[in-house]
Amino acid sequence: MAQATTYLDHNATAPLRPEAREAMVAAMDALAGGGNPSSVHRAGRVARRLVEDARASVASLVSAVPDEIVFTSGGTEANSLAIMGTLASGAIERLIVVATEHASVIDTAAASGVDVKQLGVDSNGVANIGALVDDLQADARPALVCVMASNNETGAIQPVLQIMQCVIEAGGRVHVDAVQHVGKLPLSPLSGAHTMALSAHKIGGPQGVGALVVRGKGRVEPMLRGGGQELRRRAGTENVVGIAGFGAAADKAAENQAQLQALAPLRDELEVRALQIAEAVGHVGAVICPAVERLPNTSCIAFDGVKAETLLMALDLGGVCVSSGSACSSGKVARSHVLEAMGINESRAGGAIRVSMGWNTTDQDVERFCSALEQALKRIRPADAGHVSSDGHAARTAGE
Repeated sequence: MAQATTYLDHNATAPLRPEAREAMVAAMDALAGGGNPSSVHRAGRVARRLVEDARASVASLVSAVPDEIVFTSGGTEANSLAIMGTLASGAIERLIVVATEHASVIDTAAASGVDVKQLGVDSNGVANIGALVDDLQADARPALVCVMASNNETGAIQPVLQIMQCVIEAGGRVHVDAVQHVGKLPLSPLSGAHTMALSAHKIGGPQGVGALVVRGKGRVEPMLRGGGQELRRRAGTENVVGIAGFGAAADKAAENQAQLQALAPLRDELEVRALQIAEAVGHVGAVICPAVERLPNTSCIAFDGVKAETLLMALDLGGVCVSSGSACSSGKVARSHVLEAMGINESRAGGAIRVSMGWNTTDQDVERFCSALEQALKRIRPADAGHVSSDGHAARTAGE
């Protein structure tokens, strides 16, 4: 009999909500006879209604008005459009990027062709406001400051309101990556940001659809041209089925936001038990940035001298899905730039895993995680560079 899976990787992608699936099936049925949202005939109007209803739902979730929502292919495109589109508008001349931003922000900034300043963070991953103020005073050129509302790896929440105040007073603009924040904590306090990136699959919608919120005083030039879609801010026929799912997920996320916030005690219990388990079996564990406000669903826990990929394999064999604090590329594991920016040593950072809960997480999921973690850590010695065998045991490297 197949082993049941405990899914605790919501920050990577949340399971599809039943309401989103139903909306997508209904949209496919409605479009079975054709219909382009840009067409003026009856079938086109049906498609357009699906898109506009979803736009209203997403706008409501983030305290925006529907005309401020630009649908995209996901959070990555939304971040790219915010940066490159704002640059193309001529409103800013340089970029300031917090060191712990998502790669879609860091890499887009690096390829932008303008001056980029990286804003450091403290040991808890919180942006250095003093350094930002100094930079804004030292360089009068208007800047676009890019900041995550909350970090995808650690859950640390940034002082976005303070950042916005400093930047706006200096004549700059602010882009907020709210991909992880939306649906978990209120976004209305962040409504002063000029642009804001969202992603459907982080809130239980489908993959491959997101949105950029462009507030009234923000302005972005389209990066995709060739059509008048999305109020001429993003050309291309809309992903009607995906957008319908996004809208349904947004409605449900708004309804259940308190449920996500109520996960904080369960997160805290998981962390306490994980550290107790580690100590009991001879490992040293630590919760990353426990001293600052974090997302209620996110834990980043590191085990000194343990290779995260080995631990992840052991947990996977135990039926538990979580993520690593390290980024994998072409089969090679690199140190997390987030943990590196926080000054966390290599031994600890290399053993960091991220546990992220969500709309369907239960107490039993935490129980299964703790049981699997105990079994995994019993089999893995600190500084183990081996892999996990098919029976769940960590294989030793030659010469051990």
